[in-house]
Amino acid sequence: MPEPVSEVDSRQVVEMDALLGGRLQLRQFRKGHRAGTDAILLAAAAPQTAGLILDAGAGTGAAGLTLLMRCPDARLDLVEIDPELANLAAENLVLNGFADRGRAVSADLLQARSRRAAGLSDGAASVVITNPPYLDPAHARVSPDASRALAHAERPVLPGESGGIDGWMRAVTALLAPGGTLVMIHRADRLADLLQAAEGRIGGVCVRPVQPRAGADAIRLLVTGQKGSRAPLRLRPALVLHETDGAFTPLVAALHQGAPLTD
Repeated sequence: MPEPVSEVDSRQVVEMDALLGGRLQLRQFRKGHRAGTDAILLAAAAPQTAGLILDAGAGTGAAGLTLLMRCPDARLDLVEIDPELANLAAENLVLNGFADRGRAVSADLLQARSRRAAGLSDGAASVVITNPPYLDPAHARVSPDASRALAHAERPVLPGESGGIDGWMRAVTALLAPGGTLVMIHRADRLADLLQAAEGRIGGVCVRPVQPRAGADAIRLLVTGQKGSRAPLRLRPALVLHETDGAFTPLVAALHQGAPLTD
């Protein structure tokens, strides 16, 4: 079992949260990046698998653990650059009874050497799910909170790597097995960058806009594709999150209980 994280660590207090109607217990920092609807949607959009699931940029593991609960024969790698979050992800594996089916590692996904040092093998994952840092710091306001900035903003490009969405896509598709499925959630205004980064890496790309309410502009995109596929692009009907009274729509409420998002 991993070493426990102090209740008052170097950043802030750790709290216990419950997802999926209480079936998933999650230790998270009170401040900084916290799992929410994006993690639920990401897991819901992923296919059933009996192979290796890799959650790239896992945070405390919410999306990967949610998907693992739906895939009883799968294994899970939670990969997170922030070692304190990776430590919490390891605790959450144990807390939810998945210590024998998964692991959490701290690695810089954009650096092949860092991935190898963490024991991550190229071409091993049958499904990769990812909620990458989605803000371009050159065109967006980045949080002054260091942990939020690390989770939400693309970091400066280091020597020997490509950055931004293209660099992230290069890394996660390297980890994906031929024919494997990539599932990504991202900002709607990065669609052009996403499609460009997918070119030549994944095919059969399916884009599903996510709207806060009916008639509103999309705020997120759920993007799926298969490594090596040559199937054409598909644009799916939008997923609407909220009713006019602010409550989740029936479909989204079901996703928050662990239901899959089907075509």
